[in-house]
Amino acid sequence: RGFGSRRDGDPPFTEKFFSQVVDHFNFNSLGNATFNQRYLITDRFWKKSFGPIFFYTGNEGDIWEFALNSGFILELAAQQEALVIFAEHRYYGRSLPFGNQSFSIPEVGLLTVEQALADYALMITELKLQLAAAQSPVIVFGGSYGGMLSVYMRLKYPNIVAGALAASAPILSTAGFGDPRQFFRDVTAVSLGEQIRLKRPVACDTMLGGSDLLTNLRDTAGTEPALGLWKHFKNCEGLADSLQRCFVPAGMVYNSSGLLPCFDLYRLYVECADPTGCGLGFNSLAWDYQACTEIEMCYESNNVTDMFPPMTFTQEARQLYCSKRWGVQPRPGWLRIQFWGDDLSTASNIIFSNGDLDPWANGGVRNSLSPSLIAINISDGAHHLDLRGSNAADPESVVKARKMEAELIAAWVKMERVRFRQSH
Repeated sequence: RGFGSRRDGDPPFTEKFFSQVVDHFNFNSLGNATFNQRYLITDRFWKKSFGPIFFYTGNEGDIWEFALNSGFILELAAQQEALVIFAEHRYYGRSLPFGNQSFSIPEVGLLTVEQALADYALMITELKLQLAAAQSPVIVFGGSYGGMLSVYMRLKYPNIVAGALAASAPILSTAGFGDPRQFFRDVTAVSLGEQIRLKRPVACDTMLGGSDLLTNLRDTAGTEPALGLWKHFKNCEGLADSLQRCFVPAGMVYNSSGLLPCFDLYRLYVECADPTGCGLGFNSLAWDYQACTEIEMCYESNNVTDMFPPMTFTQEARQLYCSKRWGVQPRPGWLRIQFWGDDLSTASNIIFSNGDLDPWANGGVRNSLSPSLIAINISDGAHHLDLRGSNAADPESVVKARKMEAELIAAWVKMERVRFRQSH
C-alpha cells in the first residue's frame, strides 16, 4: 500500500532500503560497491514537493527503536506538513555493509562517523530527487549520539541541511573535553536526588553498602543534606557489583515518575564490552569499535565524588584494550579537529536541548552561543525527553521546550525557502 493508505494499527512508517555506497572516500578499495541501508519513511503529513523534510540521523541501534520513541517529530510533521525519514546508521540494525562479516577486520574499518554522515548526505540528496522534493528544506533530528550526528551534519553539509535539533548530544565530553569524573558524578546526583525527592527508598541490592561515600554520609549525619540522604541507606548491607550496570542506563530513562526499575543487565546483554560500552549482539560490537576509534568515553568513577566502585579508564587502558580487540589505536582529539571541538560560534541553526535529569547533559552545550545556536535546558527533563511524543505526565518545561523548538524550526524552514529562491 502507498503511504497515504495507512490504517489504524499499521506501523507509522514504511520500511525501505537505500542502495548505499560502501566506501565514500576511497575509489579504489571497493569501486562502486553498495549495500542496503534501511530507512523508514512516511508522507502521511507531507505537502508534496513543498513541505519540509524531517530527517532523523540514526544512531547506535535498530532504527525502529528510535522511530517509535520519537513521537514529537511526527507531531511536528503534522503541524508543518513535513515528510519524515528515519535513517539507520551503517553497521547497526539491518544495515550491515558486509552482512555477518561486517565486524571482521578489515571490513569493520568502514564504520566511521564520516562515512555515516556521507551516507545521510547521499540518501537525502537522492531521495529528494526520487520524490520530486528538490525545494523541500531539510531539518535533521537526533538524540544522544544521533544528536551529535545532527550537529555534524549541519556543520559539514550546510548545503543539504538547513538546521538541526540535537537532543541530549554529548558533543563535548565525547570529544575529550571536560572532567572525566563528570559523568558518574552526575549519575550519582541524579539517581539519588530523584529517589529522595520522590520519597522513595533506594533499593539496598543496588547500592554500594559500606562504600566510602555512604560511610562519609553516616559520619556527617548531623548536617543536612547528609542526614536526609543517609537515612535512605542506613539499612543497606553488602556490596553490589552491578551498581554501574543498574544506574547508568537508568539515569538515561527517567520520566516524570522517576527512575525505572533496575534490571540485571548481565542477563539482558548478549555481548558486553569493557568500559567502552554495552549493547546487544552486533550493535555492541559496532559501538565498541566506535569507542575504540573516534568516540572518546574515558569516564572514571572514584567512589568519592560518586557512588560507584573506583574504576579508572584512562587513554592508556583504552589503547591497550582497543589494540588487542580490534587492532586499532584510538585517535584522541580527532573529533575536535573534524567537527570544530568547542569552537562552534560561527555555526548556525542548531538547537542543543538537554534535560537536567540527564547525566549526559553536562557533556553537551548548555549555554546559547549565538542567536541561532540555541541551548534549551529542560528542568525535570530526561535523556532526549523532548523527542518523545507528548504525554499528560510531561513537565511543563518540556512542553515549553517543544514549542520553542517548533517555532525555531518553522523559522529555519522559511529562511531556507527564501535562500533557495534567491540562489535560483
